[in-house]
Amino acid sequence: MANLLSYFIPRDRKFFPLFQQAASNLVQLALVNYEMSRLNNNERVKEFLFQIETLEHKGDQITHEIFKELGSNFITPFDREDIHALASAIDDICDHIHGAAKRMDLYKIEKSTVPIQKLSEIIYKSAEELNIAIIELQKKGNLNKVMESCVKITGLENHADDVFEMAIAQLFEEEKDPIKIIKMKEVLSTLETATDKCGDAANVLESIILKHN
Repeated sequence: MANLLSYFIPRDRKFFPLFQQAASNLVQLALVNYEMSRLNNNERVKEFLFQIETLEHKGDQITHEIFKELGSNFITPFDREDIHALASAIDDICDHIHGAAKRMDLYKIEKSTVPIQKLSEIIYKSAEELNIAIIELQKKGNLNKVMESCVKITGLENHADDVFEMAIAQLFEEEKDPIKIIKMKEVLSTLETATDKCGDAANVLESIILKHN
């Protein structure tokens, strides 16, 4: 543990703050998406979609700043490929949340479903755990908490797989309109992919710890 703590640069004022911004922005984005999935008033979809688009663009800017710093700094708090992979995974989560919300609007899906709500909730919970893990990693304190959050994210990802598979099976069984099937499957698939990307981010964090422990 001492070797790991000494490896992290205590004076790093660039990468960790940027990752905290990215993770915090992701939590906000995932929360807005979850709230949108629970809407009873479809007239507010445009309002929520605007918030999602704004937060997604903010995430893009943060990712750009991380890559910019990566290109201009020789010394980094952990391996360069891990910095790139973690930033990319967080950005991918944001992109897929935005993609799902945008499809809901473009495809004129008038009513959310329980699986959409469940997957959106899983994404939100995963984003919260990812935020906790990044905070604990920067604090350089009890790194077991980082691993605990990573394990929780993996469990949430597995649960999302089950929700997705059951939702698709139910969709094929109950919906007779092939166009509606395609539209709903696209939304569900995009949300499920977002949970996969949460898992990718957790894997990077685990790799950082295992490499230097």
